Amino acid sequence: MILNKKETKSIRSAFGKTLEALGQVNKNIVVMDADLACSTQTQFFAKSFPDRFFDSGIAEQDMIATAAGLASQGKIPFVASFAMFATGRTYDQIRNSVCYPKFNVKIIGTHGGVTVGEDGASHQALEDISLMRGLPNMSVLVPADCRECEQIINYAAEHYGPMYIRIPRTNVCDVFDDSYKFDFKRARVIEEGNDLTVITNGETLAEALEAAETLKGQGYSIEVIHVPVVKPLDEATIIASAQKTGFVITVENHSVIGGLGSAVCELLSEKAPVRVKRIGVNDKFGQSGKWNFLLDYYGLSADKLAKSILQELNKQ
Repeated sequence: MILNKKETKSIRSAFGKTLEALGQVNKNIVVMDADLACSTQTQFFAKSFPDRFFDSGIAEQDMIATAAGLASQGKIPFVASFAMFATGRTYDQIRNSVCYPKFNVKIIGTHGGVTVGEDGASHQALEDISLMRGLPNMSVLVPADCRECEQIINYAAEHYGPMYIRIPRTNVCDVFDDSYKFDFKRARVIEEGNDLTVITNGETLAEALEAAETLKGQGYSIEVIHVPVVKPLDEATIIASAQKTGFVITVENHSVIGGLGSAVCELLSEKAPVRVKRIGVNDKFGQSGKWNFLLDYYGLSADKLAKSILQELNKQ
């Protein structure tokens, strides 16, 4: 593991360049966008393969339906838009035209969570993971850094089935080194500990790791688990950690309803009952502001997480 929050990279560019590279080796890959190719970074694929790139305009429902049609003929559509529009505006089409027939469509939701920043509540998807997680046949993935994003996009191209992959607008720091290998079936224990388990993914992984390091300096031992695949969930890793520490905190740049925290609570309530606290956006809409201000405002920054975890530890 490496963690240098002072150096960040565009995870959207990592997605776009990986997609372009895949286009060179797999002629069945097609890409669709909803008039946001510069923002989602599908522009790399569009420039290299204009005959396999389709801009639907602001017609996301048509885009998903067309992707389903292409998938029915053996193509591998990667469909990109802001997470808010890729999942909310298109829910009926995803449910009935992609998931029900189990077509091989990959949906990429960029600009997820409150870190969309100044675009405000209308563009800050806080329900997207909940929407996609509830659909049969849909896998839900949330990479934490550029290296993992590249590997997840490659995995998506090689494995059949509907997938939703969520990436943020903000640049992200490296968390993993060159030895990292994404495993669809496994969550990863990044830091081992005994006092408490923190379960997270995406851009909040770096915040959780920094918080754990802060608390280590105060004598606390925090276990940090990264869950890049929210569905299907790696039950064994989560249960083992929960049974070891006896207390779990989930952290996500998403509503506390229906996302990673809910998935963990559902699992543990049935198979390993322990106390769980969910940290995320508490049943509210987002608001306009600088992304780092909003991350802190909603309790997701490293500083706020350290304080929240310490407060919970003191209750023990």
